[in-house]
Amino acid sequence: MAGLELLTDQGYRLDGRKATELRKVQARMGVFAQADGSAYLEQGNTKALAVVYGPHEMRGSRSRALHDRAVINCQYSMATFSTAERKRRPHGDRKSTEMSLHLKQTFEAAVMTQLFPRSQIDIYVKILQSDGGNYSVCVNAATLAVIDAGIPMRDYVCACTVGFVDETPLADLCYAEESGGVSSLALALLPRGGQIALVQMDARLHQDHLETLIEAAMTACKGVSKVLDEVVRQHLQEASVLSRE
Repeated sequence: MAGLELLTDQGYRLDGRKATELRKVQARMGVFAQADGSAYLEQGNTKALAVVYGPHEMRGSRSRALHDRAVINCQYSMATFSTAERKRRPHGDRKSTEMSLHLKQTFEAAVMTQLFPRSQIDIYVKILQSDGGNYSVCVNAATLAVIDAGIPMRDYVCACTVGFVDETPLADLCYAEESGGVSSLALALLPRGGQIALVQMDARLHQDHLETLIEAAMTACKGVSKVLDEVVRQHLQEASVLSRE
């Protein structure tokens, strides 16, 4: 797919957005009563469900326990019906294992694990519908679920996938843009302090474009953080109304 198809001369993308415009984000917290924390998030047509358990005592081998902080266990999976391809998606496939590791690294940078020594926090994320930016949507959904569980974080951790077309950075890529040969990266950010939790790149990118893309990704992440903050405030407002009733 050529660059001209991804970005018109008027500066519009395939789905009608401007270059720096994010997809619409909708989210709900507390969707599962059985979990300590949970959230459902839609970012464009990509939909994810995140569930958090913990902090709790270590399960399995106690030798894995850390005396000074909690262990974060992340598991990523995709629903069989999440894409047009109806193939079986085992939990242990390479892509899922890699994504689980990226999520673990991201939340180790954000969660205040030192408050819960010798314990474990489990974060499970499932993609229900995939249309690009899977890692970013998982991070944003899991952030809401961790907050719903009442686990202290240094800051929201927000993620966004950005790409480069015709010398123009595009924010929050959809699947058609990701698969269109665009040089892209996914970035997770703690927005208040500007701390980058993780940068993920699946393809080559010219170093001259790296700084521009990272700046575009950080700006996009700050936009996502405002949306997540509104979701959290709305959830707390609804919870306080219910408690008064």
